[in-house]
Formats: sequence, C-alpha cells, structure tokens
Amino acid sequence: MNILLCCSAGMSTSLLVTKMKASAESQGIDCKIWAVGNGEVQSHIDSADVLLLGPQIRFMTEQLKKEAGGRIPVAPINPMHYGLCNGEEVLKQAISLIKGE
Repeated sequence: MNILLCCSAGMSTSLLVTKMKASAESQGIDCKIWAVGNGEVQSHIDSADVLLLGPQIRFMTEQLKKEAGGRIPVAPINPMHYGLCNGEEVLKQAISLIKGE
C-alpha cells in the first residue's frame, strides 16, 4: 500500500513518516510512505492509496477529495496523533481508510 502525507511544506510530516515506517516494519506491513508539501501533492496523488493531511492544511480536505476524484480516501490526520508524532496510530488510520472502515 502507498500512503501519502501532505502538509504545508512536507517537512513537519517527515518525522511522522519515519515513525510510521518504523511501525509498519515492526508489524511486517509492506508499504511505501512519503510526505510532500501541498504544492506538490498533485504530482503524487495518482501513486497513493490514501492521502492524509497535516492538521494545518485540513481546510484543503474537500478540495483534495475532489482532485482525487473519489479514487482514494482523503482525510486529515488526528491532531493529537500528529502532535505526538504517533506513527502507529496514524498508520492504523491510513490502513482503516484504505480498507474503507
């Protein structure tokens, strides 16, 4: 599965990506996780199975849902999980969205 994170510049989500990758590896989950800034998301959205947004750009959720054309789930990251950089919980969120739960 391919998990795309997006924030203002892609920098604040980079640490979260590292934590999510560590969680996925410890659980034996094969996935690609990467982060980009909101200005780059268009060129990456077609490669993703889910798009998670940093809380600072949650206002873009509806716009990005339209741009994804319903092909993939798009949702903001829980602000508490984001703030605590809880890779395990954000990975769970991504997997739930991909499964349609």
